[in-house]
Amino acid sequence: MKILVVGKGGREHAILTAISESPTETELYSFPGSDAIFELAKPLATEAHPIESVSSLIAAILRDKIDLCVAGEESYLVREEGLANACAEAGVPCWGPPKESARLEASKEFAKEFLVRHGIPTGGYASVNAIAEARATIAGNYPTVLKFDGLAAGKGGAVCRDEASTEEFLNEVLVERKFGEGRLLVEEFLEGPEISIFVSIVDRDYQILAPARDYKRIFDADEGPNTGGMGAVSSLEMLDDELRRTIDETIVRPTVEGLIADGLPYRGFLYFGLMLTADGPKVIEYNCRFGDPEAEAVLPMIRGDFANYLFEAAKGNLRPDLISFSEGWSVCLVSASAGYPATSRSGDVITGIDQVDGARVFHAGTRRNAAGDYETAGGRVLVVSASGTTRAEAVEKVYRESDKIDFPGRQRRSDIGTRSF
Repeated sequence: MKILVVGKGGREHAILTAISESPTETELYSFPGSDAIFELAKPLATEAHPIESVSSLIAAILRDKIDLCVAGEESYLVREEGLANACAEAGVPCWGPPKESARLEASKEFAKEFLVRHGIPTGGYASVNAIAEARATIAGNYPTVLKFDGLAAGKGGAVCRDEASTEEFLNEVLVERKFGEGRLLVEEFLEGPEISIFVSIVDRDYQILAPARDYKRIFDADEGPNTGGMGAVSSLEMLDDELRRTIDETIVRPTVEGLIADGLPYRGFLYFGLMLTADGPKVIEYNCRFGDPEAEAVLPMIRGDFANYLFEAAKGNLRPDLISFSEGWSVCLVSASAGYPATSRSGDVITGIDQVDGARVFHAGTRRNAAGDYETAGGRVLVVSASGTTRAEAVEKVYRESDKIDFPGRQRRSDIGTRSF
């Protein structure tokens, strides 16, 4: 079976690793991929056949007779052509929703309207276009949550606790247009621990997967600016039967039913970012793919035939019997480059990767230099993932193995897997 994974980061490296460990025989491809990913998968793009658009991507898929396209990152799903839409036209199974359904991630306002329309618990909100309108809506009520309406690589939201931080974020979004043109959502601040729920959806059928908790801020104790994620923890133990049932009955099932009622077809992963408030779980956001770095914590726990699971699901057959999740805990830890998240520094040589033992290393932003050594090439550079019978064991192992890796200016939190527990 020929499988293509679209994307280039740590999440896609983790997806390809899980597929490669499946008993089903596979031939793996990647686009755009990375030097590390190409140790597992063949590049779909070549010098003779470059890929510069969704249409040229589909042409390459047909040329190489790809059996399954897996959308790792969201950007290709929400383009005007829509990766899943184009695959459907070409008759190629795609694990990822069409662009109409992917608006649940592409537009925070669209997602909020969907949640309210279908009676799914979420915080109150208002959409604004200008700073004066935002100030009037906030009206001095802090903390407040501000979110750019469109895609922003996980950096388009801020919890503002005072006027100064609010003005700074409003200026970035509505004046400097740091994330491009788009509206701003002013949302109710929800209190409680966060949890990420991942669900495989195939039309009317769905399966809730192992949960996770990620850490967005750059510094310990959830201080500093938002990032794409500095680490995550996952375990089946994070959801007891009562909480799982509540999330299913009040959030997951109504979401699937809402998609059907709104005529929004869906085959793919759907991420539910939840806040466990005193009034019960509420939806913070949807993402129309696996989370990153949550994927690097959850996917190493998968057992069974993940490759066949994705292939059957993309064709319309959800087969929960094909996979399971191991007991215990999994923790992943991100090492970021100097200057991240405001900037990122490239070209710093990375040492110690080959010394890691009993843990996985997923490459998020690396490349090989002329000497053949890996060097930094992005904000989030590497993700080390380790498992253990207990959370403490997994935390100890992931930090021990991550300590073996180094590069100039490396940034890393010291409370992944312990904070919020």
